[in-house]
Amino acid sequence: MGLRVGGRRCRTNGAPAADTGRGLRGERGGDQGQMTIEFTTMAPIILATIVLLWQAVLTGYGLVLAGNAADKAVRAGATVDTWRESRDQACKRAGREDLPDGWTSRIHCYADGDMVKASVRVKVPVLFPGGVNFPMWISSKSAAAKES
Repeated sequence: MGLRVGGRRCRTNGAPAADTGRGLRGERGGDQGQMTIEFTTMAPIILATIVLLWQAVLTGYGLVLAGNAADKAVRAGATVDTWRESRDQACKRAGREDLPDGWTSRIHCYADGDMVKASVRVKVPVLFPGGVNFPMWISSKSAAAKES
């Protein structure tokens, strides 16, 4: 047995008793499972946030792709030699040139007076291109003066 000195348990010789490592809660085990509970609660929230951020990045990238494809398509349509290739063929070829393979797109070019106009629609993929797509299109239009 030990003596109590100033609220602390002491050995009979007056030295403090050894710490058992049980903390303030004694026999119950303390906070041993708390970190596991917090992780399992927060993991789905963290993963959902990452997925939503990635989907926002893909949507933004689709917007950039559509704009770039429309610019390239209208430039090719405006400068094409119509003896070798039709305006529509040149426009579609140039528009698809920089689009990655997994992205679904529709390119439409037409002449309107002295202008060539291009309209590009790109479908937004779900999480990665080449798989499932949202039923949503990102559109971009561009126009340039005919040079040929």
